[in-house]
Amino acid sequence: MLQAGAAAGLLAGCGSGTSISSDPDELVLWYWNRSIAPSLLETAAQQIPGTGRRLRADVLGGAFDTKLRTGFAAQAYIPDITAVNSNAALYFPSEDQFLDLDELGAQQHRGDYYGWKWDLGRTPSGRFLFWPMDTGPTGFFYRADLLAAAGLPSAPEEVSAAVRDWPDWIELGRELRRSSDVALIGNAVMVFNQYLNASPERFFDAEDRPLFHEDGSAVRAAWDTAVAAVQAGASLNLQVENEQNAAWNSGKLAGHIEGAWWMKVLSDTAPQTAGQWRLARQPGDPGNSGGSFLALPKDCKDPEAAFAFARWLTLPENQARSYTEVQLFPSAPAAFTSGMEDTTGFFGEQDPLAFFSDAAANVPTTFISTYENQIGAFRDQLRVVESAGKDPDAAWQDAVDVIDKLLRKRGVI
Repeated sequence: MLQAGAAAGLLAGCGSGTSISSDPDELVLWYWNRSIAPSLLETAAQQIPGTGRRLRADVLGGAFDTKLRTGFAAQAYIPDITAVNSNAALYFPSEDQFLDLDELGAQQHRGDYYGWKWDLGRTPSGRFLFWPMDTGPTGFFYRADLLAAAGLPSAPEEVSAAVRDWPDWIELGRELRRSSDVALIGNAVMVFNQYLNASPERFFDAEDRPLFHEDGSAVRAAWDTAVAAVQAGASLNLQVENEQNAAWNSGKLAGHIEGAWWMKVLSDTAPQTAGQWRLARQPGDPGNSGGSFLALPKDCKDPEAAFAFARWLTLPENQARSYTEVQLFPSAPAAFTSGMEDTTGFFGEQDPLAFFSDAAANVPTTFISTYENQIGAFRDQLRVVESAGKDPDAAWQDAVDVIDKLLRKRGVI
């Protein structure tokens, strides 16, 4: 039986011990809505395949991380299994709260999953804590009709060839804006984010040393690319989500770079544009945006059964079912031969699953530091550059100064 919001109330209660459930045969999972296929949870609620346990799945609402970390701090009311979002690095400092999945035999399954996704589940100390659930390989979404009307390449293979690198992509945006007053992306921060999502280097190295101070850093390259997109008119300076949604529908925006999960967002927010969108390779290599994990808190009632659930949930055939039910893109390549299909026609004759399958195979391995939650000033200052015309070099320095101050307080630098 699925219990919506049950855990939120339990955290406010009183008592002792770590277990949420006193039933010896019941394992408790925390997850958020649409992060796991309902039919799979219903099966596990009867019995977790291959075990003598059954699952109780509790849906948590907002502030998922806060609720989980509160439980760890109190050492009370902690689930046996928890979903963890793409911000798994947030938990690196509290890695002692989780079981090392290598000790349960995880490594024998490594070859079944994308290597870059697998590596994101390992902490800098070498412990493997986060089991790969879903992924977000990225691509360049674009309106073929709007590009064609502007006299620009519009077929997927033509667009991919025209935007092999970021300067090419910016030039396409410049030509589109000049000929039709249509932009290629919503705002500069999107460019900054997706540049780094496709980069082997991000903000910090594996020892949490900042990299953005160095000449030629990926962060500075992402910044300069985002600024160039603004100056070329490729970006539309839309800072509010509702404004962006309206622009998809009105035709003021002809493109976006995002993860595979954005297919569902696009079809929900701009259904009348169905059949007009296509997918092309983004500039450079594909990246990853989003995707979640499963983890086992250290006081899990039955680690072997909990691990069996994680493994069963992410079998190729179950990942195919997860895509069908809740559009979760797989972490296991074999899922694409296990019944996955897209019949929406939202991308015309193009097969989005084949596109993102190719993209996922080429995502680079990277390291995401727990301190990435301290670098918001880069995005804040980019918004000021785009919306208020602030000098980009002055904005960069202001961002670095703010971030350095935060990192000094935490003893990082």
